[in-house]
Amino acid sequence: MAMAVFTFVLLLGNVLKDILLLLVHRQATLGVVIEAVGLLIPFVWVFALPMATLTAVLLVFGRFSADQELTAARSGGLSLLSLITPILLLGLLLSGLSAVVNMDLAPRCRVAYDNLRYKLKLELSNVQLPEGQFIKDFPGYIFYVGKNRRGVLQDVKVIRFEKGTNQVTTLRAPHGTIEVNTESREIVIRLTDARGVRMDNGRYILLSGSFTETLRAEPKEHKRPQIGDMTFRQLQLELKDLEEQLGRALPLTAASAEPSREVRRDLARQRKDLTSPIRVQLHRQVAASFACFGFALVGIPLGVRLHRRETNVGFAVALILVVFYYGFILLAQGLTGRPEWAPHLIMWLPNFLFQAVGAVLLWRANRGM
Repeated sequence: MAMAVFTFVLLLGNVLKDILLLLVHRQATLGVVIEAVGLLIPFVWVFALPMATLTAVLLVFGRFSADQELTAARSGGLSLLSLITPILLLGLLLSGLSAVVNMDLAPRCRVAYDNLRYKLKLELSNVQLPEGQFIKDFPGYIFYVGKNRRGVLQDVKVIRFEKGTNQVTTLRAPHGTIEVNTESREIVIRLTDARGVRMDNGRYILLSGSFTETLRAEPKEHKRPQIGDMTFRQLQLELKDLEEQLGRALPLTAASAEPSREVRRDLARQRKDLTSPIRVQLHRQVAASFACFGFALVGIPLGVRLHRRETNVGFAVALILVVFYYGFILLAQGLTGRPEWAPHLIMWLPNFLFQAVGAVLLWRANRGM
């Protein structure tokens, strides 16, 4: 029941935000809407399954304790650990199911959903520089845009390969703008306060200032999936491919000249900056899969201690714990552009905290403390 409730609530938010707009603008039929909802369900299960596990455990053991059934079980010689063993095994099983959803099913369905919307709503200005992914659609360029707010860009990274030469230019800018000419299909990107390095036949040249790049775009039938919508295997391949390209574009040694310490430091920082979003997403998919087990482990002793049978109390406590857990996830994602803070490792903190606290509370509850 908790799973159905959370799926409905999370699904309703996505439906109101995206699908109803398509209906209002008559860009989708009822069949397309049903298909879109079906594709969204596995995506919301990423969050609904752990939340439902926690809520169910809190409700069951809260009532179990409030109705004195735990006392009766202990009087009959049954310990709390023997009673909860099936629940912990179920938590591990649900974590395995969550891993399948997080690492494969949900990303595939999300990409199919985005492609469905993309076919209905193909606009040149919305397609060219999507945020949060590596863009390789333009020959000789690799782009990464942290945020794209109607043409105002933030955290822009550019690698430019000069055709027919050994010249490679890497740029990083905190701000920029994008202008789209729908008639000529040209995109003009302007970077401000940019810094970078140009490698020309073994020589390194530091760059700084404002830069302008003019690109010609060609529309495609399908959007390239964002990093957050890639499967675990796709992320691994993307990371491997990017590291190989960066190895050619940002070598720490050159044929005819050894780069200075400042250049080496800047190159190493750019490598980390470019690969950090993929590493964070890889760890997020795996770490979030253990949420079901962590929630079950901490929910059992909390339910016993709450000693309440009211459903609303269980839901309230579950929501508080969920906000705390996913707060770390959001924090790590917010630090994607700061690889020196190791955001991929921060993804694991809520699991360690919940499992450690749950184990301690469970030990105390088993001893009647």
